[in-house]
Amino acid sequence: MALKIGDKIPEILGYDQTGKEIRREDFAGKKLVLYFYPKDNTPGCTAEACSLRDSYSELRKAGYEVIGVSKDNEKSHQKFIEKQSLPFSLIADTDIKLNQEFGVWAEKKMAGRTYMGTLRTTFLIDENGIIENIIEKVDTKDHAGQILNKK
Repeated sequence: MALKIGDKIPEILGYDQTGKEIRREDFAGKKLVLYFYPKDNTPGCTAEACSLRDSYSELRKAGYEVIGVSKDNEKSHQKFIEKQSLPFSLIADTDIKLNQEFGVWAEKKMAGRTYMGTLRTTFLIDENGIIENIIEKVDTKDHAGQILNKK
């Protein structure tokens, strides 16, 4: 069952690019942007990450921490962070457990083929770990603007 607005996020979110466990309590008292994206170093995912990077100080001023999630492994995330100078962590959801808990692992179609993959989705989470908004139609080039204007 997919998480929805009003639900509390799981206690354990996963492991970041350094192998550090990321927990809900790490963000107690802070708002969180938890964004799910399909793959490191692809055009849309890079545009989205760079939008968040370029507006990171504005997001922080608005009280948000930012964490990205994809099924890529820690090494892939390390390279992506280094190449794009990302100031936030990325969760390596290699077992797609978090994707499934949030309901973003689904059947997709591209170029005539059907496959399972991550639906690009962002969850805005309040200071208590409760989902307060979900952005399903992500504008990869202006994703930070979408978040900052979601009041």
